[in-house]
Amino acid sequence: MSTILHETLNATADALRGRRAHIAKEKGDTVLASVAVEQVFGGMRGVPALVCDTSSVSADEGLRIRNTPILELTDLTPEETFWLLVTGKRATAEETAALREAFAKYYQIPQYVIDTLKAMPKDSHPMAMLGVGILAMERESEFRAAYDKGTGKDTLWNYAINDAVRLIASMPGIAAAIYRIRYGKGEPIAPLANDADLSNNFAHMLGLSDDPAWKDLVRLYLVLHSDHEGGNVSAMTSYVVSSALSDSYYSVAAAMCGLAGPLHGLANQECLRFILELKEQFGGVPTDEQLREFTWNRLNNGQVVPGYGHAVLRVTDPRFTAFYQFAEQNNLTDDNVQIVQKLFTIVPEVLKEHGKAKNPWPNVDAASGSLLYAYGMTEFDFYTVMFGVSRAIGLCAQMVVNRMMAMPIVRPKSLTLDELAGA
Repeated sequence: MSTILHETLNATADALRGRRAHIAKEKGDTVLASVAVEQVFGGMRGVPALVCDTSSVSADEGLRIRNTPILELTDLTPEETFWLLVTGKRATAEETAALREAFAKYYQIPQYVIDTLKAMPKDSHPMAMLGVGILAMERESEFRAAYDKGTGKDTLWNYAINDAVRLIASMPGIAAAIYRIRYGKGEPIAPLANDADLSNNFAHMLGLSDDPAWKDLVRLYLVLHSDHEGGNVSAMTSYVVSSALSDSYYSVAAAMCGLAGPLHGLANQECLRFILELKEQFGGVPTDEQLREFTWNRLNNGQVVPGYGHAVLRVTDPRFTAFYQFAEQNNLTDDNVQIVQKLFTIVPEVLKEHGKAKNPWPNVDAASGSLLYAYGMTEFDFYTVMFGVSRAIGLCAQMVVNRMMAMPIVRPKSLTLDELAGA
């Protein structure tokens, strides 16, 4: 299919590929960094080895999408976010409307996906269900069909766009169906007939609330979690899988398996569990002194404070700031939100005094779960599915851009322990 997005990217595809070729020719032998043994053992931490043009994360500023700080983009919609990620430019009203129309064709997911989800064991983890739902739709891939017909690698990116549009648009329907089926909420809810907005449809299909603030939180959640450069577990997994010319369905499903890990996407529910345990221990919101003493005791026992610290950031995660501001603007004052606010006041001070934390500031997970809980989504293990719906936006954008640049298959060199010992 030819869309306004194809037309926009057709004008830049050759230039993008040419720029890649030019940089490879002119800078191909430039050494970016040396790699120490401790980095090999440390999960490749800090090793520059990937190209990600959609977003970047700096230690002293946080997330930028196409070089724009995320706090300047909190009013965007998911459609506008995807357009910015994949084109590098802000969408016009006409472009947003056209993309919204393209998405709206796929909000209603195929019945075979719903049947597949219903056939899974009742105690299946929601993230396992998400992966299965995405893989069930792989048969719809235009990218794979085009490759099977012999389409050249230089034009496959056009079909990556088609897959991206359908998959991003289908993710809310798959996720909402999982929520309804897994937690006994009733039959999946059909998308709105008179509203093509992606986040509005997602909020509607979940069936939780008609509160405009809830719909706005869903919108904000999808924007803030959409992309976080290329080196995090889910993005890197998608990058590697798609580099083998696996289509978007395979690549995003693989990424969701990485997102399901406790050290990645599950962190938001761990933070909320911590907040609820605090509330139970103190019979409500603790005083500042109680919270300060509790934090010190926890640190002295060798435990961390969930939601505080980040592998890259050395400042307050701006996505946390956005959620914090949302809570203030919408007058959320339940105990969980009050505890989040108190933690933000107390914990960084204690961590700095303690002296061992490289980053005493909160990350996005410190706030996101408590806001979902405030609007009635109390099922912890679904939170990462919400994260996955958002992250698919960035994953698909990265795949389209990487195919436009004709990036090769990823194949790093591995080393034995004996080789490292002799280094």
